[in-house]
Amino acid sequence: MAAEQASGRPGGTVAEVQEKGQELVSEAQKQVQEKAQEIRGQAEVRLRDQVDQRSAQAGEQVQAVGQALERSAEQLRMDGKETPASVVEQVARKAEHLGGYLQSANADRILGDVENFARRRPWLTGAAGVVAGFLASRFVKASSDRRYDAYRSEVRGGIPASYELPAGGSR
Repeated sequence: MAAEQASGRPGGTVAEVQEKGQELVSEAQKQVQEKAQEIRGQAEVRLRDQVDQRSAQAGEQVQAVGQALERSAEQLRMDGKETPASVVEQVARKAEHLGGYLQSANADRILGDVENFARRRPWLTGAAGVVAGFLASRFVKASSDRRYDAYRSEVRGGIPASYELPAGGSR
């Protein structure tokens, strides 16, 4: 009877509690979504800052390589090797140009340029992905071989190799 009198209808208190619970859940969902958006925004800012810093560092290094290549081209010219000198000089100019781009470009510009390149040359981009995957697999295999060899030497604990395999076994 008390529940009926509080809301003026049967089961009113239960309905009010359910409604209040739904409001709390809705508010909590909204807060979680806002916090997730805030965290995503912070992560994007950090990522952009990292890309900006790393690209500037890479640009400096690439420009230094370009300058070293220019010095090599000068040395080749002094040695009378004009054709190799002109090839090295062209590579040096490209390296310095790339270094300047990396130093001056921000993360958004770099990402946009990479996307445009991938759209214009999808086959080349796919081939680069295949090559990168192959190189990564070779790296993983080489590192696993080293770990396996290190593990075997630990497990053996100094037992001579002649005791490792049964008679007639091969390596």
